Amino acid sequence: MNQNLRCIVIDDEPLARKLVETFVEQTPFLQLTGSCSSAVEAMKLLQGVQADLLFLDINMPNLSGMELARLMQQQASPLPRIIFTTAYNHFAIEGYKVNAVDYLLKPFNYEEFLRAAAKARQLVQADGKPGAPEEDALFIKVEYQWVKVAYKDILYIESLKDYVKLHLKAPGKAVLSLTSLKLLEERLPSARFMRVHRSYIVALDKITSISKTALHIGDMEIPVGEQYRDAFKAIVDKWIL
Repeated sequence: MNQNLRCIVIDDEPLARKLVETFVEQTPFLQLTGSCSSAVEAMKLLQGVQADLLFLDINMPNLSGMELARLMQQQASPLPRIIFTTAYNHFAIEGYKVNAVDYLLKPFNYEEFLRAAAKARQLVQADGKPGAPEEDALFIKVEYQWVKVAYKDILYIESLKDYVKLHLKAPGKAVLSLTSLKLLEERLPSARFMRVHRSYIVALDKITSISKTALHIGDMEIPVGEQYRDAFKAIVDKWIL
């Protein structure tokens, strides 16, 4: 699948919408096919226009971007991928629930935009391959071969000097690869995974308990580094009743 991704930009703020439109137009593998100032307008547009990718603002009047994403999940037809754009940093877990590719925190620059768009491109291309699995996955080099690891199977990822170790759901199963935690952080969807320490990335939906300075995934205690605590707290605050 080599054609450009057909994109729709949805944002009630004219300046923010124009910025994303400009970013789309200057990206070689993206094609702007629509622009909307509300989620309601987008619902109407999507009835007659095919799209591969939505750049979707979350906070909009009448119908929020998150509500639109949930409504779209009820459809039987193939759904466009979603990259959320928001001025708030506490929507990661909601983004995970609607299977968002990524979310961009306003104000974001072109480099951040391009990184998220490239993730979406990779996923859309995988969708188009015959026999592609429903779950998202990555290929990681293990010795002399590339091994596919489904996102849903990852518990957490640990940095071990020049290697990373992917700890998986199957008891005692792990994958060791000669790569960096930083590279994986850039490739993994931020709506599903979060770096919480210089040595750890965790799958958000696998967290079983939390404290002020650590989290647990099953019996494993993982420290939350000081520089990551504010971002992690913003997510945790949404879970606490």
